[in-house]
Amino acid sequence: MRILVTGGAGYIGSHATLRLLRDGHEVLVIDNLSRGHAGALGAVRRSVANAEARLTFAKIDLLDEAALVPAVSAFDPDAVLHFAAMAYVGESVASPLEYWRVNVAGGVSLLRACAASRGGAGVPRFVFSSTTATYGQPAPHEVPIVETMAQAPINPYGASKLAMERVLRDHAAACSAAGREFSCAFLRYFNVAGCDRAGVLGEHHAPETHLIPTLIQAALGIREHFRGENVVTLYGSDYPTPDGTAIRDYIHVEDLVDAHVRVLAAMSPGRVLAYNLGRGRGSSVKEVVASVERVLGRSVPVKMGPRRAGDPAELTADASLIARELGWSPRVADLDDIVSSACSWFAAHRRGYDV
Repeated sequence: MRILVTGGAGYIGSHATLRLLRDGHEVLVIDNLSRGHAGALGAVRRSVANAEARLTFAKIDLLDEAALVPAVSAFDPDAVLHFAAMAYVGESVASPLEYWRVNVAGGVSLLRACAASRGGAGVPRFVFSSTTATYGQPAPHEVPIVETMAQAPINPYGASKLAMERVLRDHAAACSAAGREFSCAFLRYFNVAGCDRAGVLGEHHAPETHLIPTLIQAALGIREHFRGENVVTLYGSDYPTPDGTAIRDYIHVEDLVDAHVRVLAAMSPGRVLAYNLGRGRGSSVKEVVASVERVLGRSVPVKMGPRRAGDPAELTADASLIARELGWSPRVADLDDIVSSACSWFAAHRRGYDV
């Protein structure tokens, strides 16, 4: 297939691009490189045979329809994996207009370009990178979270992702009414972590706010390069959990990408799919710290801080729906294995993709 990957130079998008090329697909990556890295695509090209012939990159902002529409039409994709977005909860609270502009207006711009492609028939498959943040703050009895739970986001990031889900539902309904082929899927991620286990790709954000990479960077003494302090603050020690720290569901990035591949294969005209993606079990903040220390064989400099407003005690996924319908389940099931893949990459790339 010819597959368009937006945000394909970012953390998850680059891992998806690598998998698609390994599977023999032709890929167009569209990324404005505001938060992605050309170095990630360079690593992909070096590691996959004949990648130059099957991987095309276009530096385009999704809001630039004058550039986007001809690029999509020229590639004539069979499917889209849409990863491009802004994805920091705190930043979304401080800059909500930017999140609505990028995540919603940018998504609509992409959808318009897709609808105009293939001689006006439109791209028939669209997989959307959504998030557990669309569910908001579940009550304890609602955990683990199922796809039928009410979606009530409590921050602009989650709200912007839910808005795009609704846009896609409306577009799917309009296509069905007009007799046009279109199927879409919403994949609601829990905490994505780890790196390509072959060592080709990793996770490079600046600033880095995700727990596992911040702990690894602090232990290795490289946090400053990723715009962070070398002592990691752990927020909240008085949650109603076994060790007092918050519990989250961590899924390895390669398992996440594998779910996207399975969803692509399962899509058919008129279907609207929604799946949670997680391991189905949680790990507390203190358990994650202990895992990093075990894998690296050194201590992590941490300090305790107060809870952050809006942080639930526990967020774990019920991912049984995608298991039943598509046969997907995480292959990297052990937390130490997830952490180990990230530790290996950071140890070998102490400045990330920067050279």
